[in-house]
Amino acid sequence: MNQQEKHRCGWCQGDALYKAYHDQEWGVPVFDDHSLFEFLILEGMQAGLSWITILRKRNNYREALDEFDVHKIAGYGESKKKELLENPGIIRNRLKIDSIVSNAQAYLKIQESYGSFSNFIWAYVDSKPIKNKLASYKDAPAQTALSQKISKDLKKLGFKFVGPTIVYAFMQAVGMVNDHEVNCFRYDQV
Repeated sequence: MNQQEKHRCGWCQGDALYKAYHDQEWGVPVFDDHSLFEFLILEGMQAGLSWITILRKRNNYREALDEFDVHKIAGYGESKKKELLENPGIIRNRLKIDSIVSNAQAYLKIQESYGSFSNFIWAYVDSKPIKNKLASYKDAPAQTALSQKISKDLKKLGFKFVGPTIVYAFMQAVGMVNDHEVNCFRYDQV
């Protein structure tokens, strides 16, 4: 079966970058702390925007944010924040840029307390993806009771731009929940 014959989730149709992201990354369980940090930051940057907007700027974020090096980002001062605010390749929103730094600092505290962010976040699902059975991507919830709990916990730990909808999108992206449509070729693969 060739790529064009494969059924994909409806949300990724019509854009080659979206299809590649869907086919290779979305919903694949991620346990690596570096990758989890990147997804957490990018999902926060999405607030109020479409995911494709962020996906198109992903490489710009990688370059601007030292390849998502959490230790470097946690130490960013005002001059680096100013530089980011002037970078046309990323979303230039003061609150979002401030959140990148504060989230890196909170992330490091979790790593220190739990051994890794992966240990912390995956404990919410007993280290196993929740496998939903969606006929259409439109049936996926914007948030769940679990994403509300994780959001609340993250906010208590100092994170910003981690509302329950952002957290649910993060959970989908990193495979904590499998929201591929049941007839999507990726559903059983992830």
